Amino acid sequence: MPNEASYLTITVDKTHIITIGERLYEQSIELIRELVNNAYDADATRVDVSVSDKEIVIVDNGDGMDIEGLKQYFNVGSDDKLMNPVSPRFGRDRIGQFGIGKFASLAAASRFEITTQKGSFAARVVFDKARWIEMEDSWKIPLTLLDRDSRRGDGTTVRLVDLKRSFKPEDVTQRIAEGVPIRAKDFSVHVNGYRVTPRILTGNRIPVMHGTEYGIIHGEIIILPAYRASKDEMGIEIKVKGVTVRRELFEMGSWGKAATRIRGEVNADFLPLTSDRSGFVEDSQEYELFLKAMKKAIAEVKRAYNQLASERENRRVSRAVKEALQRIHHALALNTEFSPFGVVPLSQEGMRGTGETGVETPNKKTELDGIEVEDVEEESHSQPDEMDSQAEIGTEKSKKERKPSLRIATPNAVVKRLKFGDAGVTCCLDHLGKDGPECMTEGTIIYINRDHPLYKRESSKREAHILNIARLVSQEISLMKAPQNPREAYNRQSRLLRDAFKEDK
Repeated sequence: MPNEASYLTITVDKTHIITIGERLYEQSIELIRELVNNAYDADATRVDVSVSDKEIVIVDNGDGMDIEGLKQYFNVGSDDKLMNPVSPRFGRDRIGQFGIGKFASLAAASRFEITTQKGSFAARVVFDKARWIEMEDSWKIPLTLLDRDSRRGDGTTVRLVDLKRSFKPEDVTQRIAEGVPIRAKDFSVHVNGYRVTPRILTGNRIPVMHGTEYGIIHGEIIILPAYRASKDEMGIEIKVKGVTVRRELFEMGSWGKAATRIRGEVNADFLPLTSDRSGFVEDSQEYELFLKAMKKAIAEVKRAYNQLASERENRRVSRAVKEALQRIHHALALNTEFSPFGVVPLSQEGMRGTGETGVETPNKKTELDGIEVEDVEEESHSQPDEMDSQAEIGTEKSKKERKPSLRIATPNAVVKRLKFGDAGVTCCLDHLGKDGPECMTEGTIIYINRDHPLYKRESSKREAHILNIARLVSQEISLMKAPQNPREAYNRQSRLLRDAFKEDK
């Protein structure tokens, strides 16, 4: 009859279950992670994984399964863990969601056996792919009841036999370290007798803590030392319930070599996952809020990285300035007539002359506006002939007329002082812009522009860097001595540089 109701029966082909299991994960090694996580969900405190060419065995001391538990275990697509997301004994957030991960074993083995024990119940279940398909319309699998083993206690053992491929123990260990919550309390995993431990990374740690309406994002990001930089395993691990789902570079893909120093992990248990747990539902609001929070976290990492890079560069510049000034100091000692500071009287052997000489890093202080400055005492400079006569007599000191404030354009300036007797100059290497002067002098303060193209070109190699700084400082010192006669000043500079870099005999 046209109006008579009719019905269709929904069926599932057996081979589809097999196909899902075999193709559930991109890499068949993921199945071991899935089986270990099942043990975690079952409140196991220890899991032993044995890897050989013939078989893989996963043994846990969890709650085990009774007959109802086994029925639930083989219920494809069961929502039991979604309905009961917390384990009964330790209150763990259960990792499994879809109840199909067990069939991932078929990606590496033609058969898997489950032996379980709970209380007085013990049984073994064998799933053989070939035999199961041959049974056509029957969906049953053989179950054998066993005598309880009092030595074994509760727990489950999974054996994968007839392996299609081999696994290296070190690869299994690495995947478990990433994909299993091995940091959890009262939980350990051992591969071929060796405990799997989390990686310990050294470097500058930046904590991550952001709250969203769906949950908290927490973890830490690490800036590795430069010598530990590597393209291997770049990025930040995104974890859900202690399990790494994937790594992300976020906005660090454009950082160049800097990205090779960034590692870390963040936990966001509220993120919705795809069925194979290899990705997220990216068009969800949860994921959008996660990306928004991570954008702020990465910006903080960028600031921290730039600060570390500046500190490292400043240490390199500081060493170069110190050596350059030491060489100039030595040259001035050999050519006292070129010094605009007067002559330092010589001392007897083992004694110091009048006044201290050498190179020092002045103490800095911070003004109210937060800019680092330092007060430098400026010696009054007489005309060249008057200074020469004072040097010859050696009895009259320069008067301190005022204390000019050292103007620092950026907080990353490198400042060192060259003392020659009671006088000297302060050398400030600062960022003055690529169009700024290469160097300039105000009173007894010599400014060198670190942004100048010539400076940047010469600073790439240590020897050239030191020579360039010495060239600029000796130039300004020579001009102090002969401000009215630049030609004479440059001749003196040439002599100072020659003696500064003369090979020791």
